[in-house]
Amino acid sequence: MELQTLTDRLDERLDTAAYADLDASPNGLQVETRSTEIEHVAVAVDAAEATVEAAADAGADLLITHHGIVWGGMERLTGTHYRRMAPLIEHGMGLYVSHLPLDGHPELGNAARLADLLELDDRTPFGEVGPEYIGQRGRAASSFTAEALRSSLADELDTAGQPVQVLDFGPDEIEDIAIVTGSGSDWIGEAAEAGVDALVTGEGKQKAYHEAREAGLTVVLAGHYATETVGVRSLAAVLEAWGLTTTYIDHPTGL
Repeated sequence: MELQTLTDRLDERLDTAAYADLDASPNGLQVETRSTEIEHVAVAVDAAEATVEAAADAGADLLITHHGIVWGGMERLTGTHYRRMAPLIEHGMGLYVSHLPLDGHPELGNAARLADLLELDDRTPFGEVGPEYIGQRGRAASSFTAEALRSSLADELDTAGQPVQVLDFGPDEIEDIAIVTGSGSDWIGEAAEAGVDALVTGEGKQKAYHEAREAGLTVVLAGHYATETVGVRSLAAVLEAWGLTTTYIDHPTGL
């Protein structure tokens, strides 16, 4: 598939343009490919040296990641920027990034895939970022205890041996669940106002403990990396349906 055709299809499928003024990450194609014809795509959570090199070793023409190289601008191609960019250029491999669009997509997104895992029904968008959303809210078919919710996520996600943490301040029976993956503890207030029983996210800030306790809300911290592996993997399935070969590059951080 031609690179332009592929990026156009990805931009349309992920509604990339809707997040253009909301995201510090410039989503879409961040690094050009040497060849305009794409056959093999690698997907990973992070565009780090390790994942770029692994994608090159796999023979990928394009690497698609959730976290890219550029955040808000790049003034100099030095240091970390250079070390991540150099192997892309050396191998002629491109980089396509989908940050907030892949968080918020109602079917392929990180939150949507976790909602699938938890078998949530009656889903609605959650986690406002301007006029868009980066999460989902839904109702469990059968109620969870805080421990059962923690265990469900720990069993299904690769947390690199790190425990799934729970701030257990909500009701004994958890049915109404909001999800914002990655660093989503800033949405505790929105979750409390919405009246949900629990917020599932990746990592929390220090203040999350007191905010959750004072709101009477259970917060599950399942790992930033772990909660954002599901989006790129669902995107790989779409690429395969389009006739492309894919490789998933797994490089857990334990964070």
